[in-house]
Amino acid sequence: MEFRIRHTWDGLPVSHEPVTIGLRPDNAGLLMEVRAPLFNDPPAPLGEPGKPFGGLWDYEVVEAFFLNHRTEQYLEVELCPHGQYLLLLLSGRRRAWKEDLPLEFEVTRMKTKWEGKALLPWSYFPPCTDKFNAFAIHGSGEERKYEALYPVPLHELQEGQEPDFHRLEFFKDLNLKELTGEDWKQPESDIWKSLTQ
Repeated sequence: MEFRIRHTWDGLPVSHEPVTIGLRPDNAGLLMEVRAPLFNDPPAPLGEPGKPFGGLWDYEVVEAFFLNHRTEQYLEVELCPHGQYLLLLLSGRRRAWKEDLPLEFEVTRMKTKWEGKALLPWSYFPPCTDKFNAFAIHGSGEERKYEALYPVPLHELQEGQEPDFHRLEFFKDLNLKELTGEDWKQPESDIWKSLTQ
């Protein structure tokens, strides 16, 4: 399953090769593969590559959100071309309850593009994950760009509105069984179970 981020958060076409996100099943989880232009703006975060980095959304980053729309529980994945990442588990819009989760994440950087591979364990996904959106951010100051797979629809835009990737109502359907096969059942997650105990 492959997605291309062709628009800014407010629906304008992007002015470069679109960021591509591929999702493939693996026994241990979902393999997320990113292919993206390398803007190198802003410069790399000071955090160690291969480790979580808080506030990664202030840097060049590609993000994916996996949502259960009924409970508003979701997994937020942020991947940086410099090797840092951030995973958040949220219960309710913008309400993170778990972060700094470990991740297998590899990056290959070339002069003008980068590729990343992250293995997202099934235990990180909220029960009954059924919606998805993806985003890309790059640039500094006035040149900061916010891009979305599923942008805010034109009729929903308001004057002075800022980009907000937590507009869960604009996420679209994601059927994991299309990737894993009809007989597949999403594994139970002890991490998410601990939220309700």
